[in-house]
Amino acid sequence: MPLRNPTGGARVSLAFLLAALAVLGPLNIDMYLPAFPDIAADLDTGASQVQLSLTACLVGLAIGQFIVGPVSDARGRRGPLLVSLALFVLASLMCALAPDIAVLIAGRFLQGLTASAGVVLSRAVVRDVFDGHELTRFFALLMVINAVAPLVAPVVGGALLWPSSAGWEIVFLALALLGVVIIAITALRLPETLPRERRTPGTIGGTLRSIGELLRDRVFLGYALVAGLLHGGSFAYVAGTPFVYQDLHGVSPQVFGVLFGINGIAIIAGSWAVGRFSPRFGERRLLVIAVVGAVAATGILLAATLLQGPLVALVVPIFAYMTCMGMILTGSFALAMEGQERRAGSASALLGALSPLCGAVVAPLVGLDETTAVPMGALLFGTSVAGLIVLVTMTSRGSRVPVGEG
Repeated sequence: MPLRNPTGGARVSLAFLLAALAVLGPLNIDMYLPAFPDIAADLDTGASQVQLSLTACLVGLAIGQFIVGPVSDARGRRGPLLVSLALFVLASLMCALAPDIAVLIAGRFLQGLTASAGVVLSRAVVRDVFDGHELTRFFALLMVINAVAPLVAPVVGGALLWPSSAGWEIVFLALALLGVVIIAITALRLPETLPRERRTPGTIGGTLRSIGELLRDRVFLGYALVAGLLHGGSFAYVAGTPFVYQDLHGVSPQVFGVLFGINGIAIIAGSWAVGRFSPRFGERRLLVIAVVGAVAATGILLAATLLQGPLVALVVPIFAYMTCMGMILTGSFALAMEGQERRAGSASALLGALSPLCGAVVAPLVGLDETTAVPMGALLFGTSVAGLIVLVTMTSRGSRVPVGEG
């Protein structure tokens, strides 16, 4: 694999390899969503407690990135990744064997903690290998491939639950098997991308200094918060739609999987648009358009929930919102990571951790009132507005040179 900006078949091969790593994040979050009602019934618990298992996973995902990112800056990407993947398999088996909701919540925390390595290190490898507009274009390609995961995950989860004899445990057994496959692919195909001369000291003090420097970087923090608030807020949709679609609107787990999965197409469209048009219009301009679009879409969604509109009145604005999300995730990553060569792992960890931290707060709030979709709409709208405020106040002045022009 070329060390810098590979092209052609090598570029596509690297994209699929990194997508195999990053895919654990969305699959780990989305694949068990159709089983929420079954888990609640089988473990004799309520919707909020099941949603708390999602919160635990998101907290683990955030904490794990803060650990793995700096460690990989000091010791390289490959070793920490393989160890984390092996632990993910064990955590998945723990979830499959959980006798009650407390053990499931603990297992989900460990799943998130260990799956974080694939998420943070796939981004760090991108920064190791690419720069400039090539960074944006490749990350857009990676996002398009990764969008297949949320598209497929609920459908696969619903399909696994289709046989009458299949319990929700089969979803976690499938995740364990997937972990084994990804370990094999990583061991065989992923070389070390961070040479020793570019590594940073692996001390606690060094880690804290790197994080401190990033937190004092106003532009980086602004773009990270935009991504964190918007993507984190989207977990109101992730946690809310299993009950809103299935309990309030009466759709089956299989139909829910399809309705949820089509939003992968929206993410693909948004990511493709940034990769295609960023050289002409610039990443920041496209990011502003996307955030404003997210505010508009979630405002329509909130109105539909307040008026108790039909299912289509929820599905359409959510699709538009997720299209904007594809643009936001791609554009904010490229803008935030520019200039972070020597601390790409730490920057990727901080950039990635804010989303699950916000999602961990948002997800259980959706279940406070199970009789209406209003909490979901209000949370999506509120986080979108907050993201727009941060974008305007923290990144509009003193921004860095546009990506690719430095």
